Amino acid sequence: MKVLITGAAGFIGMHVAQILLARGDEVVGIDNLNDYYDINLKKARLACLANYPGFKHVLLDIADRPGMAALFEKEKPNRVLNLAAQAGVRYSLENPHAYVDSNVVGFVNVLEGCRHNGVEHLVYASSSSVYGGNTKMPFSEHDNIDHPVSLYAATKKANELMAHTYSHLFNLPTTGLRYFTVYGPWGRPDMALFLFTKAIIEDRPIDIFNHGKMRRDFTYIDDIAEGTVRVIDRPAAPSPSFVADVPDPATSWAPYRVFNIGNHDPVGLMDYIAALEKALGKEAQKNFLPMQAGDVPATSADIAELSAHTGFAPAMPVEEGVRRFAAWYRDYFKV
Repeated sequence: MKVLITGAAGFIGMHVAQILLARGDEVVGIDNLNDYYDINLKKARLACLANYPGFKHVLLDIADRPGMAALFEKEKPNRVLNLAAQAGVRYSLENPHAYVDSNVVGFVNVLEGCRHNGVEHLVYASSSSVYGGNTKMPFSEHDNIDHPVSLYAATKKANELMAHTYSHLFNLPTTGLRYFTVYGPWGRPDMALFLFTKAIIEDRPIDIFNHGKMRRDFTYIDDIAEGTVRVIDRPAAPSPSFVADVPDPATSWAPYRVFNIGNHDPVGLMDYIAALEKALGKEAQKNFLPMQAGDVPATSADIAELSAHTGFAPAMPVEEGVRRFAAWYRDYFKV
């Protein structure tokens, strides 16, 4: 297949592209290489992908409407994976317009490209943050998600609604993946594990929000990438059991699905930090702080639907996943 991946220089994009390329698919990777975090890390990821003859990088912002239309018309991808987005919950409080430009305007451009160029399946990154103020655990795709607590979450829910519209109007198969706290080698420098590791190695204190009383469904990058590829390979189809009188948010009469993709084994933040301290052989200096605006105390993924659809369930234990990240970090930064 020819697969178009937006955000190909990103954390998840790089790992998914490697799997596709290794099995012989062609990958056209879009990335605008913005400076939200260290651009050198993004370039290093692209350098890894450049080792595969089937990879092509296109420097493009998905919010560029004519640029995206021209690219789709030229490349005619079979399938599309949309990972390009302005990421981060806390940053959405500071720069809301960046989220609308990338996550809403950019996503319309992706949808239009798919619609007009015969794309067989659009898979796109949603987020566990769409569950917002929900407290029923584990989070299920069948639950209502009408109470987001950050603009980032609201844009991700908007993506799901927009995708459904295109599935209904244009019979475009779309699948949204609600990723749960992804971590591992080549991870994002703005995420907790990266920040913690850097601070501990540099003998600086780490900031621990909600006084450490947080639980997250930390999900290892290899599991995320494998699950994503399996979903790409299985286009969404209409649900024969969908009943409009009692609408199921996870399915539709249209070729539309959403899935959680998480480790289904929430871990306390302090246990996560303990695993990192063990991996680094060094204790962290801890600075306990109150909960941040837009954050939630816990996440937990019900992955029964993903397992039934793909036959796959993430399973990497946090202690091993954190150990692998710490080893990569020391090697990459030579520390």
